[in-house]
Amino acid sequence: MNKTIVAEIISVGTELLLGEIIDTNAAFLAERMRDRGIFVYRKSTVGDNIHRLTVALKEALQRADLVIVGGGLGPTDDDMTREAIASVVGEEPYLDSKLLESLRGMFAARGRAMHESNNKQAWLIKSAVALPNPVGTAAGWFVSIDQKVIVALPGPPHELKKMWHEQVESRLPVSDQFIYHRTIHTAGIGESDLASRISQFTRLESPGIGTYARNSGVDIRVAAVAPTMAQARAVADPVLMEIAAILSPWIFGYDDETLVSAIMKKLLAARQTFACVESVTGGSLAAEITDCPGISSCFAGSLTAYANSVKIGAGVAEELIREHGAVSEPVALAMARVARKMFNADWGLSTTGVAGPDSLEGKVAGTAWIAVVGPNIEWSQLIDWPGSRQMIKNRICRSVFQSFFKLLKEEKCR
Repeated sequence: MNKTIVAEIISVGTELLLGEIIDTNAAFLAERMRDRGIFVYRKSTVGDNIHRLTVALKEALQRADLVIVGGGLGPTDDDMTREAIASVVGEEPYLDSKLLESLRGMFAARGRAMHESNNKQAWLIKSAVALPNPVGTAAGWFVSIDQKVIVALPGPPHELKKMWHEQVESRLPVSDQFIYHRTIHTAGIGESDLASRISQFTRLESPGIGTYARNSGVDIRVAAVAPTMAQARAVADPVLMEIAAILSPWIFGYDDETLVSAIMKKLLAARQTFACVESVTGGSLAAEITDCPGISSCFAGSLTAYANSVKIGAGVAEELIREHGAVSEPVALAMARVARKMFNADWGLSTTGVAGPDSLEGKVAGTAWIAVVGPNIEWSQLIDWPGSRQMIKNRICRSVFQSFFKLLKEEKCR
């Protein structure tokens, strides 16, 4: 019989607790379960310690129907996920002959000797079904016990994702609830200002409304739960439309859309192109632009003009830099003009500034100028926001994209 499924995620690895590796697996798993109507109530991280992992598993099984464990399936002594699961379900691991044969074949195919320690990767318990791993040596486990399910997955993200899609999803219990959700993306408005404008909705029990500050701006998530997707959508969509009407001046997209993809959409509609000449951002602007699929249809190219000699060689007047300094409004505008001319583009973007930690030209770290030059406009802005080098570069990039999108919206790409 179908039912509402409650899940917990346990990420295993001392390296996660030490901050040496960022846990992207938990985010992936939470998103995939959300889309299947499975409610993730908790996520936790446990180091490579058999006692703490066993306790975490026991507690999770008391609360949840489904427990997903990521990591700890390697061949070394500190990989203890199999031992912990076996202890919790009260079964002894045994060496599975088929898994062992497959493992030996994998090592032989790669021309590598298999160490005896790898034998534990061929362990199984009677309540578990082995989940093949075609891209790694760690098979997963799908354990069914007392109407509960434990899924053990390898830690490397490419292995975990492939196993999840190919081996796990089809085996999961089916929920009797559907979760419908949409995310509205905004730029150019602060979270507190945005929240005050939609406060009549954020207190609703259903649909649930959440606001989140992101690198690109502020997101609003609207989600509803119902026995059918159509019912959930019927609850969420009317509120979504009301919120969208209130926040219309700041909305640049929905769900998987990004600021760059929103910019691309406007430029494609106008049959226009853009290019960049960047200094302080050191290529970060172009890197983010080229992460967008299809952007080659409107992005002409980029020049990283970090040294003044490169700026001058590209076409920025030497006397302009001598008179105003490289970190100045006139130079930022000149760089944007150069971007248009060099790449024969309709729009040129530029960045120049001080990433720090030291000052430059008497200007402190975080000082920057950005510029946008287009068919009918020349626009520039001073950025004055200190922080680490990476923070400064990220903020400058975000400011450029937000400003460019706003200008395209206002100009209607004339």
